[in-house]
Amino acid sequence: MNRYLLPASVAGTVIGGAVLIKDYISGGICPSKAGIIGKTVIVTGANTGIGKETALELARRGGRIIMACRDMDKCEVAAKEIRGKTLSHSVFARHLDLSSMKSIRKFAKMINEEEEHLDILINNAAVMRCPHWKTEDDFEMQFGVNHLGTEVTTNSLHPGVASTELGRHTGMHKSAFSSTTLGPLFWILVKTPVQAAQPSVYLAVAEELEGVSGKYFDGMKEKEPAPQAQDEAVARKLWEISAQLVHLKETQSLATAGTSSDIIDAHPI
Repeated sequence: MNRYLLPASVAGTVIGGAVLIKDYISGGICPSKAGIIGKTVIVTGANTGIGKETALELARRGGRIIMACRDMDKCEVAAKEIRGKTLSHSVFARHLDLSSMKSIRKFAKMINEEEEHLDILINNAAVMRCPHWKTEDDFEMQFGVNHLGTEVTTNSLHPGVASTELGRHTGMHKSAFSSTTLGPLFWILVKTPVQAAQPSVYLAVAEELEGVSGKYFDGMKEKEPAPQAQDEAVARKLWEISAQLVHLKETQSLATAGTSSDIIDAHPI
């Protein structure tokens, strides 16, 4: 009997240590218990992964949730699931394709006409390492969606490396090597969608962050951005070129008129 005691003890220690390491790496759970009753929230890319978990948690906290997605079939299913889990009647699926300037402006116009106010905008939708596709407006897909597409609705957010569908074009999740040999390492290092959603939930609800804007957060802690991100001349030039590409000055009123919102702004870690 004793010969099994040491191996069992070692296994238990390894598993326990792995769980503690994963919890540490994930950054923990949103510490704020604040509700957002009466607030209107838009979450882009909300039919799966981080966006879905973010929408679910904010619905639990009483928000009016607008799930903005490209695939309306999946979005309707996810919205129905969230309504069922939260018993909230204020969860809505709306169409938004960030690879189409026409779709973005149509969405913005609809929001301005239907909503009295917009309090929280979470730009979660993104693509990564996709094939060399072009957007409807003939921009390279990643640049068009992750930068130009979200510029019209502000900026993009993706809190760290998470086990979502973002990397669906990389092929790694289909690899036998990655699932068997690297699987245990991925389990420790890669956040679940629930864990990865915590920073966006925290930034959306934390009362101590009321009025805080233009800051960079690593998980749930404010952090000094990289020097490149603080170069105002480069930032201004990028903004000017990007605005010209999407004709932002001509249609800017569509994205801003009639709304007042707190925008969560973060960069991939």
